[in-house]
Amino acid sequence: MRVTRQTLAKALVVVFVFNLVVMGAGAALAYQQEPPIPDTVVGPDGQTIVTDQQVQDGKKSFQSNGLMNHGSILGNGAYYGEDYTADALELKTQYMKEYYAQERHGAEYEALDTGERASIDATVKEELDVEGSEGPIQYSEAELYAHEQVREEYVERYHDGEAERGIPEGMIESEEEASEFADFAMWTAWISHADRPGTDHSYTNEWPYVPGAGNTPGGAAMTWSVISMVLLVAGAGAGVYLYRAVELPEPSTEGIDVPHPDEIDLTPSQIAALGFVAVSALLFLAQVLLGGLLAHFYIERDAFFGLGELLGFDILQWLPFAIAKTWHIDLGVLWIAALWLGAGLFLGPLLTGREPKNQKKYVYGLLTAVVVVTVGGMSGIWLGANGYLPGELWWLLGNEGLEYLEVGRVWQIGLLVGFALWAVLVARAFKPLLDREPRFGLAHMILYAGGSIGLLFMAGMFYTPDTNIVTTEFWRWWVVHMWVEGAFEFFIVAIVGLTLVSMNLLSKASAEKAVGLEALLVMGSGVIGVSHHYWWIGQPDVWIPLGSVFSTLELIPLIFILFEAIGEYRALADSGETFPYKLPFMFIIASGFWNFVGAGVLGFFINLPLINYYEHGTYLTVGHAHAAMFGAFGFLALGMATYMLRITTESATWSERKLRAAFWCWNVGLALMVFVSVLPVGFLQLEAAFTESYAVARSLAFYERPLVQALFWARMPGDTLIIVGTAIFCWDVVGKLRAVRGSSTDPSEQAVSDRVMVESDD
Repeated sequence: MRVTRQTLAKALVVVFVFNLVVMGAGAALAYQQEPPIPDTVVGPDGQTIVTDQQVQDGKKSFQSNGLMNHGSILGNGAYYGEDYTADALELKTQYMKEYYAQERHGAEYEALDTGERASIDATVKEELDVEGSEGPIQYSEAELYAHEQVREEYVERYHDGEAERGIPEGMIESEEEASEFADFAMWTAWISHADRPGTDHSYTNEWPYVPGAGNTPGGAAMTWSVISMVLLVAGAGAGVYLYRAVELPEPSTEGIDVPHPDEIDLTPSQIAALGFVAVSALLFLAQVLLGGLLAHFYIERDAFFGLGELLGFDILQWLPFAIAKTWHIDLGVLWIAALWLGAGLFLGPLLTGREPKNQKKYVYGLLTAVVVVTVGGMSGIWLGANGYLPGELWWLLGNEGLEYLEVGRVWQIGLLVGFALWAVLVARAFKPLLDREPRFGLAHMILYAGGSIGLLFMAGMFYTPDTNIVTTEFWRWWVVHMWVEGAFEFFIVAIVGLTLVSMNLLSKASAEKAVGLEALLVMGSGVIGVSHHYWWIGQPDVWIPLGSVFSTLELIPLIFILFEAIGEYRALADSGETFPYKLPFMFIIASGFWNFVGAGVLGFFINLPLINYYEHGTYLTVGHAHAAMFGAFGFLALGMATYMLRITTESATWSERKLRAAFWCWNVGLALMVFVSVLPVGFLQLEAAFTESYAVARSLAFYERPLVQALFWARMPGDTLIIVGTAIFCWDVVGKLRAVRGSSTDPSEQAVSDRVMVESDD
């Protein structure tokens, strides 16, 4: 089947628009069916226990104090502390049982015989099996007692501090705020056991698994898990047929002339783009050092190998887990994004030989803006979480408190402006290509991919601290996972295609077809596939079938991307020992492999509805996230950095020894971390959730089990290798930046390479 580049481009536009229409309709539905916050919660005598304002203030306390990066809410957030929804529901159930044990028998619940406990269990389940409404909620005496006890416990934990849980003193500044946070957590527990009107299940589809509260997986989770498995087989078959039917040229090195780095004239803006490599290396090193601290926090929750006591430094008070994790996540996103930005700015002049007027100055300006936003955002996180930013400033300039989108709104707007400026600079550099090629050409694809990143980032502007947490989560996942499964994957295939063209390994027409087809497959499954995050957070029921179907299909394009990478590697192997870009190409291959393993295999496993019901927010997700984020996107970014360094470094001083050492440290370290430590802990958590409850799997007692602690220690070799690899990389970057070749001071405006001229649409 002969398919033109134009046909693929039109299909891609149709799929992208279809995805936005579906998700836009889903947004309207999310607002219509968001779980209500009742006006009041009243006790048996009609006294007001909680108001809707207290719940909303509790949500603000949750965000402003960075609690989403200590524990999680509705399964989303960090895995260090409890999931507050599951914890509140478990505590509510336990305290209600204690109340009835004392009222009926004058004894502790555990001291009762089997029949007496069974009677109390049935009473508690019956009281919790209510229909949701906008209020008021009528509490029984047992529920009132439980709510008061949870308030007291949360004040003791999050205001007074609890070092054994890794919670610093004053994490929540006042007792009142801590009490309101408990009210917010108890509201999320209420929507998890109260039935959505007109259905026989709760707003969260009976999540979390707390058998004592009557929360067990519904039939939809089982049904759609089976359907997902069937669709995987059918979709894989259809995908293979499509991929084999579409005629795409196989990678070939016959007759090619790979330009040697010394033969490439550098432009001033390309030298300026190397600044992104330097900044990214520093951010990367800071990120992995914080990662080592975070990993050790699971063993010593209030110390780090005794160094704090030795130096008189209370690490728990000054750098608690929540702030360290916030920085770790944000720095990871920033160093990868910075390298991608630098690569886009570097490739334009490489392919066109054109240096727009004042481009160097503008590139340095963008780099300065990235540094300002990074320093401002990271500082604001610490200041906001520690209460130094009053009023609305805590979320405008400080810590917005939502995982992956922690930096204040002002800094987020700065990042959005940065994306727009980058697109303008890339368009200036690619202007000869943009003028000569059709709108579906490779240079256009880079702009579309970058534009989609900025477009989806705008979803993070659609909520405020007053927005219902369920709707807030809807928009947050638009940014977080539509980036990962849509825009980032699109950018990967586009940037790899451009890189292979610049290496002269692929013709531009061949690359455009490959990018078009792979982007079509990625967009066709990834955007709507984000809805697997909506199953248990109070979103409408329609997301279970949609999320199951499209999440399943996300695996298929990743298989094809890996297949393409293998084909390109074979072409590389035939190119002879003189090929000067083998090391950058190794990073591209590694990116394809980890993309398949992390995002594909591990992502598919945890996204089956029935598995996800128990697994949601456990260490299995940690394994998936690290293998996908660092493995897929990080290795591609590092490969682009290596490619830029190879072209710009004097050949007489070029050495791959350190970079190769770093490459293998990262790969071996990541494999050890994921497969020796993280995934085994995740499977133990899954077993605990299956056999006991989700709250048990997320409890401090679980993490303190001897086997789990041993597995945490087993993470050290992998983490150490990653840190060592990053230190070697930084060391090598410094050396190579000191040996950069000179640039042409008057690059030709007409020096457009023959291989990027418009080709026939074959």
